[in-house]
Amino acid sequence: MANDTGLPFLHETPAPGALPLGGEPLGLPFDNSYARLPDRFYARLAPTPVDAPRLVKLNLGLAEELGLDAVALSSEEGVATLAGNRIATGSDPIALAYAGHQFGNFVPQLGDGRAILLGEVVDREGRRRDIQLKGSGPTPFSRRGDGRAAVGPVLREYIVSEAMAALGIPTTRSLAAVLTGEPVYRETALPGAVLTRVASSHIRVGTFQFFAAREDVEALRLLADHVIDRHYPDASGEAQPYRALFERVIARQAELVARWMLVGFIHGVMNTDNCSIAGETIDYGPCAFMDHYDPKTVFSSIDHGGRYAYANQPRIAHWNLARFGETLLPLIADDAEAALAIANESLGSYERLYGEALMSGMRRKIGLFTAEEGDAALIQDLLNAMAESEADFTLTFRRLDPELDISARALFSKPESYDAWAPRWRERLAHEPQDAATRRQTMRSVNPAYIPRNHRVEAALAAAIEEDYAPFEELLLVLARPFEDRPEYAAYAEPPAAEQRVCQTFCGT
Repeated sequence: MANDTGLPFLHETPAPGALPLGGEPLGLPFDNSYARLPDRFYARLAPTPVDAPRLVKLNLGLAEELGLDAVALSSEEGVATLAGNRIATGSDPIALAYAGHQFGNFVPQLGDGRAILLGEVVDREGRRRDIQLKGSGPTPFSRRGDGRAAVGPVLREYIVSEAMAALGIPTTRSLAAVLTGEPVYRETALPGAVLTRVASSHIRVGTFQFFAAREDVEALRLLADHVIDRHYPDASGEAQPYRALFERVIARQAELVARWMLVGFIHGVMNTDNCSIAGETIDYGPCAFMDHYDPKTVFSSIDHGGRYAYANQPRIAHWNLARFGETLLPLIADDAEAALAIANESLGSYERLYGEALMSGMRRKIGLFTAEEGDAALIQDLLNAMAESEADFTLTFRRLDPELDISARALFSKPESYDAWAPRWRERLAHEPQDAATRRQTMRSVNPAYIPRNHRVEAALAAAIEEDYAPFEELLLVLARPFEDRPEYAAYAEPPAAEQRVCQTFCGT
């Protein structure tokens, strides 16, 4: 059925999952503000139960942060809840509606096709956090998919999202991974799993696009007011609160993408439905970290044209924000031309904000505390030399030392390019007031020794498919403290040998 815009309505009466009987449901301190919005924002349904749930990993630190009882979560009832077999007391499970531009093509209805939001908790810092099951079975948005997830993509998201959190980059988090005891069928049969994901919220640019495409201004206003109340309460006091909302989202996305660039992270699918209004990294599909520096790097097997290559990420974020601004036009001003002019003026701040965040971060990476006119050229020349010599991105910055060139220089296949750059760097450092020890400490606090290198991640996932979780556990242990040199884990800092290189990653859908 379609409305007069030609777009499909939501299924209004989705079939709930059948829940097994017996035992007391786990109680969690849910307060479900999104579920109090009108029914057209989501579909109400329970997760689909699985055959034999078994806990693979529980994030004890995150459970503590959320104010949750880790012992209860690890119990039979807790694991059943994390698998979707039982509904916790206070939960109001829903699958969220959203649309999105996927590789530039607009899809008017996407939504949570294999995820269900169990509810929201208020953590120990007073922050509202979503708890969502991913891989929890089909929903009205599944588009003929099975709604399930394989253990490999689930553990990939667990590894990379927790690594991002340890690096200080805004991100969704992983609370638990549970095996389902059922196979999922992709190219081959694979063990099924469910990820429990935690986020500031799961509202995306695509959520706004869903209602804008339907010309549902009332829903857009309700959604914008909800986002302001939840994420940007200071915007409510502005003379133009919806413009203020737009500008705050712009600022968070500019900062977020700059942080990605500073650690060599490539998201892989920067569709508008993967662009969080809260400014967090969300949806770790074919994501990866660069080994050797190449701005054209693409890992995603579905990004044939390089739309979401490393160097394109800032531009794509700007494009996504423009699409967000379009959805807000009816709220910004009654006159369409005036609204467009206001939105474009606000969007004009993105390039400056991104540039400032990137330059500030890059200066810290090479030990600069002050700003001088030639800094951008100095940094770009280092990156050019790294690209020419296929120098490792992470290790080059980690090993930079004005007192000892040999360690960083050894990463360059054409060391003369490093030799041409290093004296200019030392000359620039001489203008800085900080002593060498302060500079070294600062550089080591922003240049990680350990990142989730693709070959290490793939090795951990391959072992996990065979039910060997030791590599997964050790990798998590290393990545939890990315800025500390630990000799016993020195091998995790090394780039892959030629035969170990992973050149393609997959979304796992």
